[in-house]
Amino acid sequence: MSASVPAAAAGRSRRPVILLTNDDGFYHESIQVLFRTLGALGTTYIVAPDREKSACSLAVTLRQPLRAQRIKPRIWAVDGTPVDCIYFALQKLLPRWPDLIVAGMNPGPNLGQQDINYSGTVAGAIQGTFHGIPSIAVSLLPDGRGRFDLRAAAAIVRGIAAAALAGGLPDGTALNVNIPPAPIKGVRITRLGWKFYDPQVVEKRDPRDTAYYWIGTGSPRRVGDAGTDVMAAHAGYVTLTPLHTDMTAHQALDSGRLKRVARGLRPDLPGPRAGKA
Repeated sequence: MSASVPAAAAGRSRRPVILLTNDDGFYHESIQVLFRTLGALGTTYIVAPDREKSACSLAVTLRQPLRAQRIKPRIWAVDGTPVDCIYFALQKLLPRWPDLIVAGMNPGPNLGQQDINYSGTVAGAIQGTFHGIPSIAVSLLPDGRGRFDLRAAAAIVRGIAAAALAGGLPDGTALNVNIPPAPIKGVRITRLGWKFYDPQVVEKRDPRDTAYYWIGTGSPRRVGDAGTDVMAAHAGYVTLTPLHTDMTAHQALDSGRLKRVARGLRPDLPGPRAGKA
């Protein structure tokens, strides 16, 4: 580097590194489309599971060894979870820590309080946020025939990613994005709603007459007002839902019910004292 180039200017000219992961597998078309589309903004890398890992949440593999396979330049497959993939990327595979992490695009929505706690896609973004890296989870709603317009969705993600690279995200906050099919009415910043699941546990018999089971998805019921992600996305809006890694229920710290629980402990312990909100 020329000594005449100021260090600050050199830092600004550095091409961003963008890490992509998912819970559907490195080979899934949706992450491959993102890999190409976001390449216009920076150097993209895929570090993703070698097979589907849907609904694994923030699981980390601790009781078996893991392997990472280089599929082609800047694309790696890990035989673990999305969170495992983030650890591998940050500690072993990337040339430096990424400027942005994008998890997805998940072919199916991740809306409401249950979805975001189950989702491996959202977990990838949450794990990035734990490391202080701006992180986005992206999920897609199908059209009436069950199809996903991956290129149109990737163009929307490109705009969101460009803004996040330029200005960052709020501290300790991952962004959960859900993109509906066309025609898209606009963009809304939303809070989490509810999708109530009541999945059926289906019993089957194998050839040796031993029972085995499938947990189905059921037919989730959407609950919330127009300001929630579950309602806005199904009304045709791209939803941007900030998810904070601090899961403390601050409004409950002074709850009388919790104080009664605390008073029910051994009488020789000090009385309950609420933490700072």
